[in-house]
Amino acid sequence: MNGSNAYTRARLSEEYIARDAANISPSYTRSYPFVMAQGRGSEVWDVDGRRYIDFTSGIAVTNTGHAHPEVVRAIVEQAERFIHMSGTDFYYPVQIELAEKLNEVAPITGATKVFFGNSGAEAVEAAMKLARYHTGRPRFVAFQGGFHGRTFGALSLTASKPVQRRGFAPLLPEVTHAIYPNPYRNPWPGRDPAQAALEYIEHLFRTTTPPEEVAAIIVEPIQGEGGYIVPPDGFLPGLRELCDRYGILLVLDEVQTGMGRTGKMFACEHWSVEPDILCVAKGIASGLPLGAIVARSEIMNWPPGAHASTFGGNPVSCAAALVTIRLLEDGLIEQARRHGEKLMARLQEIASRFPQVGDVRGKGLMVGVELVEDRESKRPAVRLRDEVIQEAFHKGLLMLGCGQSGLRFVPALNIPEALLDEGVNVFERALAEALEKVGGAL
Repeated sequence: MNGSNAYTRARLSEEYIARDAANISPSYTRSYPFVMAQGRGSEVWDVDGRRYIDFTSGIAVTNTGHAHPEVVRAIVEQAERFIHMSGTDFYYPVQIELAEKLNEVAPITGATKVFFGNSGAEAVEAAMKLARYHTGRPRFVAFQGGFHGRTFGALSLTASKPVQRRGFAPLLPEVTHAIYPNPYRNPWPGRDPAQAALEYIEHLFRTTTPPEEVAAIIVEPIQGEGGYIVPPDGFLPGLRELCDRYGILLVLDEVQTGMGRTGKMFACEHWSVEPDILCVAKGIASGLPLGAIVARSEIMNWPPGAHASTFGGNPVSCAAALVTIRLLEDGLIEQARRHGEKLMARLQEIASRFPQVGDVRGKGLMVGVELVEDRESKRPAVRLRDEVIQEAFHKGLLMLGCGQSGLRFVPALNIPEALLDEGVNVFERALAEALEKVGGAL
């Protein structure tokens, strides 16, 4: 490459970012100047030819990796037949076949039915509407730290960061936020956090939130945006019992935790808990827009016209989803479990040498690392976390934060072990150099 071409290539990312700033909403969050040109598996390249290991999977979406050849083939074959024919007004086999498959793999005993949308937020909105319609009740209970989307209904449930809600009030009324049990930062010192969290909901029922008016409790089995918080074992089973006692629907938001991410098809299976309504999106179609709810048949009793979606369950996304689920069943879920165990062990070993690593937690390849100023105080090291993300980027690793001072590790489920090792090594170097940069100002 001659000098002038090298100069031109080096400036491509900067030029695209400048064009983005001039034309695209400033509400988007970008952590570093990565402008993607191509991806294969767990490796991506920017428009200037730089190669990176992807530990983000497009925010836990590309569970089969970038451009999986079988997914690409299914997309092309379906697109050559037809791209769109709204499934809310017409029929087409691939949507019906996907609904059958989702009903088969959903962790719900008995007959179920599927409603298709385009995203996680749409799945949550559909779950809220269905819960209200079926129960005739107006209220919802969600959890502090939870993230369910940014449309008005979903945003009313979301409580992970103030920036997501600031300026949009009033939101949907009659949403009460309970406390999600965090074993690392137990808000009830000396008490079992699961039992205390369940008792707090009972307290809400006795004071501000009549249980006979609650349509649904909506919860992430593992909190995502809120910090990759894995609840204590008694929490989800206790929540199921609480819902049964008061005739409340249990809605599990598995948008980020589902589709093999945690080493099970759905995270709730780790606790043998069945939802009444299951929200699915992100990893379901390997990167194509698709969301869905799966609900018990007797609950999905709304009539034609009560809810619909022009693009929901579009044929190309459905074709990709069918292949994705087959790949998950054929070994990717087991890979996620094995790789997750190895990743957790490596990160725990790093934590033994870096006191700023306060906690390593997760299931499968949904793993969080929380950085702290010191382990005794557990004060969040926000500046350190942000510096680690920047250092990792400059060393060729894409990462994302979560919670106050957490880092999320969500590579593709089929990431080769060599790439997983390489990425963790880069993270360790980035952590060491970030500590040198921030010094005592964590």
